[in-house]
Amino acid sequence: MGASALPTFILTLVVVFNEILGDKRLTFVTVLYRHGDRSPVKAYPTDPYQDSSWPQGFGQLSQEGMRQHFELGRVLRQRYQGFLNETYDRHQISVRSTDYDRTLMSAQANLAGLYPPNGSQVFRPGLDWQPIPVHTVPQAEERLLSFPISHCPRYQLLMNETAQTPEFLNMTDTYKDFLEMVRNKTGLTTANIESVWSVHDTLFCESKHNMSAPSWVTAEVMENLRKLKDFGFQIMFGVYKQQEKSRLNGGILLGQIVKNMSKFSVPDPKRHLRMMMLSAHDTTIVALQSSLGVFNGQQPPYASCHMFELYQEDNGSLSVAMFYRNDSAAEPYPLVLPGCALHCPLEDFIHLTSPSISNDWEKECQLDASSRDTELMIGLAVCGCLLFLIIILLLTVMYRQKDVSGGYSHVMNGGEES
Repeated sequence: MGASALPTFILTLVVVFNEILGDKRLTFVTVLYRHGDRSPVKAYPTDPYQDSSWPQGFGQLSQEGMRQHFELGRVLRQRYQGFLNETYDRHQISVRSTDYDRTLMSAQANLAGLYPPNGSQVFRPGLDWQPIPVHTVPQAEERLLSFPISHCPRYQLLMNETAQTPEFLNMTDTYKDFLEMVRNKTGLTTANIESVWSVHDTLFCESKHNMSAPSWVTAEVMENLRKLKDFGFQIMFGVYKQQEKSRLNGGILLGQIVKNMSKFSVPDPKRHLRMMMLSAHDTTIVALQSSLGVFNGQQPPYASCHMFELYQEDNGSLSVAMFYRNDSAAEPYPLVLPGCALHCPLEDFIHLTSPSISNDWEKECQLDASSRDTELMIGLAVCGCLLFLIIILLLTVMYRQKDVSGGYSHVMNGGEES
């Protein structure tokens, strides 16, 4: 392309982008990210690398994880330059994390990259850091960022039904011998699709930290473990009755995000909040993306980040655009809500996501009458069988005791009668 043609080309790009985006003004951002690189959550019984092999023990953020989130913070600083203040303003950003060391530390590392202190915010010369609050609740009280939620009977029933689907049974049959091999090599009591993720996680973490793998861990073994691990993520929130699973899990978070964005449809001069930052886990991202219908079927990598950007046009209408950063070497790529455009009008976004959001989560989590009756009948049948077996056992013991004691008594009585 010649030099004379370059300005024309640039002008064409500007016109095209204006046609696509129009006059949109960024109004509010929600970012959800996974924590950074960490040590394994646990080790399998025969693993030579147990808790003491890691500097801070199991499930802790590594220095690489700190670097990943510091870098993500710098990426967010560049992306939202001019939208967020250069200096930290507590009214502009709110940060929430699950109550785990690795997510809390990831948030702090991220904020260090997003808000390096300058001017009056430097409280110690030479220290390029400032404390910024990260909010959390005890894990037992977490209702927003930790999925799947265990204390939900309806979800447990859905998972039981998922285990009877053709997809699940086919995977179980296909990898039956492989799972048995993994069980034997690892010393686990059981190895199945739901639990084998931990073996992959442990081996993956160890390889990332240059720890030698056992001889049985080949490239093929790791690939099979990866496939089973990814399938495990898929069945948690999809494969079977995905929308209902979403209503009981990721829809909780989606509902809060939608609620936060909806507030901007009513002007409020006192509103200064511009970013909601959420520090959580791979399962949090999967649950949310499944409820949106945009999950790619693969475990989100460390420091992956899902962004919701709320725009306002000159006429006051609002639209939502989503982007996902799952590769530190590439720009975040757009995620399009099924049935809408990249910049989805907020009212359409609300309408399209509403089937994945429960209006009464507590009620939906309870089992309906037919399910309760079925479970009750099964429970009564099991209890009846157990009671029958106990009675048979007791009668057998009593009969044997009577047989032994009766023989002895017969001799004695016979002697007395003589």
